[in-house]
Amino acid sequence: MALKKKPVTGMRDVLPAEMRVREYVMNQIRETYQSFGFTQIETPCVEHIENLTSKQGGDNEKLIFKILKRGEKLNLAAAQEENDLTDSGLRYDLTLPLSRYYANNAAQLQSPFKALQMGSVWRADRPQKGRFRQFTQCDIDILGEAGSMAEIELILATTTALAKICPKNAFTVRINDRRILKGMALYSGFPEESMDQVFITLDKMDKIGADGVKAELLELGYEADSVEKYVSLLADTGTSVAAVRVLGDTLDGVLPKTVTENLAGIMDTVTGVAETEFKLEFDPTLVRGMSYYTGTIFEVSMEGFGGSVAGGGRYDEMIGKFTGQKTPACGFSIGFERIITILMDQGGIDAEQAPRKAYLIEKGMDQERLTAIMKQAMEERKAGCQILVSQMNKNKKFQKDQLSKDGYTEFVEFYREALK
Repeated sequence: MALKKKPVTGMRDVLPAEMRVREYVMNQIRETYQSFGFTQIETPCVEHIENLTSKQGGDNEKLIFKILKRGEKLNLAAAQEENDLTDSGLRYDLTLPLSRYYANNAAQLQSPFKALQMGSVWRADRPQKGRFRQFTQCDIDILGEAGSMAEIELILATTTALAKICPKNAFTVRINDRRILKGMALYSGFPEESMDQVFITLDKMDKIGADGVKAELLELGYEADSVEKYVSLLADTGTSVAAVRVLGDTLDGVLPKTVTENLAGIMDTVTGVAETEFKLEFDPTLVRGMSYYTGTIFEVSMEGFGGSVAGGGRYDEMIGKFTGQKTPACGFSIGFERIITILMDQGGIDAEQAPRKAYLIEKGMDQERLTAIMKQAMEERKAGCQILVSQMNKNKKFQKDQLSKDGYTEFVEFYREALK
């Protein structure tokens, strides 16, 4: 039986033209984040199954690629449930592995620690445009910083990177705080034990609209007065820094003023410092699905793409699950695959690259002449040119056309005998 040549469903082969874009974007992200003082680290792609299923990853825990136990540990006959067969799985994001990494290595790291992590993650999701079962994430996180300096640095670094990578696309940073979400729900009269269910419904706002949110909350059995008050509060709250402070006055008694003042301060500082152009808006409907978020949350939407292209927030309780001690943490992740989709739809990248030249050598070239040609190629490479050395095909026009598609702009032909 012939082997299957297509990738597994949800996985993909990357062709050279896209690979060049991916490498360019990766380098731009890395250089930008390192200029902000972030240090690159690496964590294993395989994590303990107990960590992956610790009820911190939301719906992602339903999408884990689990790994069977190996050797004598795999006892199919004695297995009574799934956990008897598996002890590890592929990571579904980079945040949980980072938390384990920090808990294990904190004594050897600076405090606060500014981590840069770039790598593949896996989710058994339904594939669609810009979404695959294996994809790359690019995360920056600040661990050990409880103040708003973390959020400010993360937003500035991420927006600087996005402006470099996608200079043609306008984008908007939307920001909220999970504590404000809770305060608005309590103010409207929802019981505290219903917060998660209310937020799940609110998270559908962009799909079903305010009327849909209202109808679903009523269907779930909540008091009509509470639902009406909540939907009206969401609609009447603006997106500016001033609106955040007004909301703080409204929620006085159910939410400490320090929460809204902290968010307003972050917005004021980012607006005053940022050198790139983007919109920064308060969004009282922003939820973000991950259950591990404890404070500030943010997302980036970009012109030319329907969903968010970056997101993150504060998760002050996750590391404590490993150490028993509360450790402040905040992170921002760029949706790498979505950015690549945007750039490929726009025809690639316009960035300046080293000249790409192809040496085409006629077959049967004598050794002395071939050595001289190879030496010439080495000299041009040292001068900063990208040189491809290849034997000349019979169909030279087709060969040049293919090389041109790969970015080669100049061709040098070498023959056994000088052309007359």
